Amino acid sequence: MALRKHRWALVIGCLLLLAATVRSQVFVVGEKTATDGISTHFTRTNLPLPDQPMKERGRRELVRMLVAEQGFAHCALPMGAGLTLRANGPIETNDAAYKEMIYKKGESAAPGDRVVVTSLTVKGDRIILDLNGGPYEKHRFLRHVQFNDNPVVADTAQEAVGSRVTLLFEGFVPDVSAPEVKALLAPVIDFGVKTTEQAYANTLPPLVKQAVDVHEVLVGMNHRMVLAAMGEPESKIREKQSGDPSGATYEEWIYGHEPQTIHFVKFMGDRVTEVEIAELGKPLEIHTKDEMGGYNPPEPTREIAMGDQEPNNSANGQAPPPTLRKPGEPIPAGGSGKVQFPTASQPVPPPAGVPAAGSPSDPHLL
Repeated sequence: MALRKHRWALVIGCLLLLAATVRSQVFVVGEKTATDGISTHFTRTNLPLPDQPMKERGRRELVRMLVAEQGFAHCALPMGAGLTLRANGPIETNDAAYKEMIYKKGESAAPGDRVVVTSLTVKGDRIILDLNGGPYEKHRFLRHVQFNDNPVVADTAQEAVGSRVTLLFEGFVPDVSAPEVKALLAPVIDFGVKTTEQAYANTLPPLVKQAVDVHEVLVGMNHRMVLAAMGEPESKIREKQSGDPSGATYEEWIYGHEPQTIHFVKFMGDRVTEVEIAELGKPLEIHTKDEMGGYNPPEPTREIAMGDQEPNNSANGQAPPPTLRKPGEPIPAGGSGKVQFPTASQPVPPPAGVPAAGSPSDPHLL
């Protein structure tokens, strides 16, 4: 009985120590890691603007033509109201502040995502557009009205996840039309495409965009680029890499069937590593070298850094096993960190107070 209590006490102590160790390790994603791969390149527009200020009729025309209009994000749109674009000019926020805004507030729309203009306001020298509901939660006065202590309208407690883009002019808002406003917003919103794939292709470098437009797969593309260029494959195969002792798997997408030209697109992770083109009457065409022209698309996952303390990793990159020793306490003499199993010639002595097997006081012999 005493031995059983001792074992339970040891198990509980190990669990408590392990729980304390887990609580002390906090996973922290840094700003540099979270915003890696976000493009800060914006192409300025060069559109002639009218000399006359906008009148009430022009304002109403903009609201009628642009509210509920759908487009696609040409860049990452941060949540909130901090994005200001000068007409025929740059974005007022510099690259570092732009990435910091996305890191702190989050993305309302990624490049290629569909956005909807939900509100438009002309005020002074700027046109303010709210996208996907805007950056602020809409206030409803019925939330404050109750009937027999029951609210008339239930509060959903949903936070606003929209964005706001401010189009800034010099001195006053000129008498611009809805197509001209769309053209001025081209650096951040693309109203000229009708599909997500087209919007995403417009954010890529010219070499990759040209390949997507002609439905060609390049070695080095990621899954989203291949989908934009070729669409969904007819079949997918997942197999282990032959001769790989680690058992790494690859994925192969197959487009077409006989007698058509067949494309075999091989992925390792999120990258195309090999493209095979089998055309009727021609030898098999194999591409294995990088064809992206130096462009390295961002990874779909983010690296996570360990906070609080740097773990004392072993040579194989794994964390050390849990232990009951205090930090800095040396290993006892003769202890190598491994459990020493007794051999047949070295029987295990019984704990204190427990009779040895085969002794006259052994309860099994009574």
